[in-house]
Amino acid sequence: MFRILVIDDDKNINRYLCAVLKNAGYTPLSAEDGEEALSLIGEEHVDLAVVDIMMPRLNGYDFTKTLRDAESDLPILMVSAMQLPEDKKRGFLVGTDDYMTKPIDPDEFLLRIKALLRRAKIVNERKISVGDVVLDYDSLTVSKNGDVQELPQKEFLLLYKLLSYPGKIFTRIQLMDEIWGADCDTGWETITVHIGRLRKRFEGWEEFEIVSVRGLGYKAVRKV
Repeated sequence: MFRILVIDDDKNINRYLCAVLKNAGYTPLSAEDGEEALSLIGEEHVDLAVVDIMMPRLNGYDFTKTLRDAESDLPILMVSAMQLPEDKKRGFLVGTDDYMTKPIDPDEFLLRIKALLRRAKIVNERKISVGDVVLDYDSLTVSKNGDVQELPQKEFLLLYKLLSYPGKIFTRIQLMDEIWGADCDTGWETITVHIGRLRKRFEGWEEFEIVSVRGLGYKAVRKV
């Protein structure tokens, strides 16, 4: 069972979020500021932290930066009443994984928690499973029922990226910047070529599909 730390000095909000998490089957832990949270993380196993920004002693920005400076990859969801773009930008710059503004919709809150935990599992295990299909980041292979295919690096990274975020639309420029690098001189048409190769390679595989979104880019659709 996942253990989720809620860090908020507003006791009512803290209790509410802990109750939402408990009702969803998680084990909630509670802290009222960043210093208390750091102490608790040193003593307890925590799978994810939900962090308010405006708190006494150690605020959410400084708490997050402290963890990232210590090379901790603990998933962090910032939850704050601060809604300006610069507030969110600062949150991502110090290392948060996601940012949500108050008041909190409990359904959206739980969906974001679930997504962050899934991504963390993918990062830690360096594998993605889609039904009987397994993508192994370390070997650049895609396997299914004993059929193992080793892909060229760029093809594998492209497929791995899309299947890490099923349903999310990526533009060609986004994919180029992340996989080929922002300084690459290759045109975005390269993405089209690689997508075509992936579709041909996995034609007939029923577990997933790479879908073109007209005028935007591509997304992966999981079918199992």
